[in-house]
Amino acid sequence: MPRAVSDGGENLDDDDGSRTDSTGAHRVRFPPEKGLLDAFAGAVKDMLFAGDDPLRQYKEQPSWAGRAWLGLQHVFPVLDWGRRYTLDDFKGDLVAGLTIASLCIPQDIGYSKLANLPPEIGLYSSFVPPLIYTLMGSSRDIAMGPVAVVSLMLGTLMQNEIDPKKHPLEYRRLAFTATFFTGITQAALGFFRLGFIIEFLSHAAIVGFMAGAAITIALQQLKGFLGIRNFTTRTDVVSVMKSIFKSAHHGWNWQTILIGASFLGFLLFTKYIGKKKKKLFWMSAIAPLVSVILSTFFVYITRADKHGVAVVKNIEKGVNPPSASLIYFSGPFLLKGFKIGLVTGLIALTEAIAIGRTFAAMRGYPLDGNKEMVALGTMNVVGSLTSCYITTGGFGRSAVNCMAGCKTAASNMVMSVIVLLTLLFITPLFKYTPNAILSSIIISAVLGLIDYKAAYRIWKVDKLDFLACLGAFLGVVFSSVEYGLLIAVAISIAKILVQATRPKTALLGNLPRTTVYRNIEQYPEVTTVPGVVIVQVDSAIYFTNSNYVKERILRWLNEEEERQRERKFPRIEFLIADLSPVGDIDTSGIHALEELFRTLEKRKIQLILANPGPAVIQKLSSAKFTELIGEDKIFLTVGDAVKKFAPKVVDCV
Repeated sequence: MPRAVSDGGENLDDDDGSRTDSTGAHRVRFPPEKGLLDAFAGAVKDMLFAGDDPLRQYKEQPSWAGRAWLGLQHVFPVLDWGRRYTLDDFKGDLVAGLTIASLCIPQDIGYSKLANLPPEIGLYSSFVPPLIYTLMGSSRDIAMGPVAVVSLMLGTLMQNEIDPKKHPLEYRRLAFTATFFTGITQAALGFFRLGFIIEFLSHAAIVGFMAGAAITIALQQLKGFLGIRNFTTRTDVVSVMKSIFKSAHHGWNWQTILIGASFLGFLLFTKYIGKKKKKLFWMSAIAPLVSVILSTFFVYITRADKHGVAVVKNIEKGVNPPSASLIYFSGPFLLKGFKIGLVTGLIALTEAIAIGRTFAAMRGYPLDGNKEMVALGTMNVVGSLTSCYITTGGFGRSAVNCMAGCKTAASNMVMSVIVLLTLLFITPLFKYTPNAILSSIIISAVLGLIDYKAAYRIWKVDKLDFLACLGAFLGVVFSSVEYGLLIAVAISIAKILVQATRPKTALLGNLPRTTVYRNIEQYPEVTTVPGVVIVQVDSAIYFTNSNYVKERILRWLNEEEERQRERKFPRIEFLIADLSPVGDIDTSGIHALEELFRTLEKRKIQLILANPGPAVIQKLSSAKFTELIGEDKIFLTVGDAVKKFAPKVVDCV
């Protein structure tokens, strides 16, 4: 039978084998001791397998063939849902795929320009990677392809290394190298189940980063929107505005502005209609393609390209050429490609996982984040070998995919086929497409990344979270996307450190006519117990916060002594530490409790512990702290401790 800590009463065995004292109160029990290997294995399992045990379903299979088939289904989920695929599913995926194709084709051309890459590479990136995701992805709703934020980050980081105009081939090679290492990074995180790393970028930081990136992207598009020839390569708002105003008298083209403003108004109007009436979502989905067709036809018949209107010109016809030989596997650009791929890959991964989880929760199906990382990583590795740049799940096209009635990931395959047909037969028709319309499409798309409602909610809920949000936003807007990201991560980690080193503590009081003890700030009606101070620690006690916890408890004691002295209460004789929220403790924490015990002993105040958890009581026993304090000073609840040491108060309740 596991040991139980005595509280000074007679040991009694109940019929069910539990241990109680002479008053009938249950006492603190010791958990079974674990060996070093068992404890380590348990900690690793909790860290890497927070959800279900991934090996459980294999253990239930009696044959090796069944286990092998489960393994294949794990890597290729299409083998699972494909067996149940119906004609109705295909109809839904066909409509959704056609719809997102009409949205993604013009977006892909614009996003590739955002990354300073040829427009056909944007189309390549919506052909091969979505096919891979259809086979390996587990989300039914997420639509794959280039996205604005990642394209901007990639273009910004790469042009710091290579000039895309002077050295286009080297620039393209660096893009494929970065994409390759993006895939390796993402797949490795998923394979080794290290997805928790991306959790260091908090939701608040992501909201601020995305909003700042949206404004930066929109400002960058003013070059094409206004018809400016010479434009700054910097992304901060000050440099961009200077470049715009310097070219105001001689660099703007009124025909370009007319085209851009007209179709931007059309795009925003259709987006507004789609939000107001969900059944008309298709209007905002096909609006970009309609805008491209109409603006291209307008430029062709008026020959506006002869009057200063910049056009896309030629887009290479044909499918993705192989690019494995173009990746830098040696030389100085190898490390640069790895660094760029690592940064952009984590951002792409964060965006895709967040979007996937959102739609999975909305539609009520499970989503394995680590499996998604492997799928995304494999998709980008294959993409880097077939002339694609970094792809991930975009919120805009995923939302359209969901609203269009997609049933499975096969909608990505339908979109991919449409892009293939575009590459084979339609790309010459984009010759007269004005750059202004691509800028308008990107501006209308990225405005949805500015989630002011979420920012306001963050402000109302947590001011420290809002500081992370604001810091990321200002960093992107006034410096660069990489500094904004760095600020976001730094503030998020700083918040973790503050919470870890300065945990919450609270003074508890008794709710009248009950044996319940609660925070006196949250429940003003509670009453303090004369002669007793009850303090609750709301965090694990580690070396980072052990000294603070000790000092904060003593401060609560001093403040309560003054308060009870003013009320002419008896001298404080007992300090009860409620350890129920304390999940763990280390040797520094135990040392701090020992110092607290000795300090209180000098002041003739007894230290009482209430409800220590299994890990805590096990370590306190191993360190012989239970012998130091006395096993009769450890109780299951605060109520039991008060009943033992302040019985008159309990009788009055």
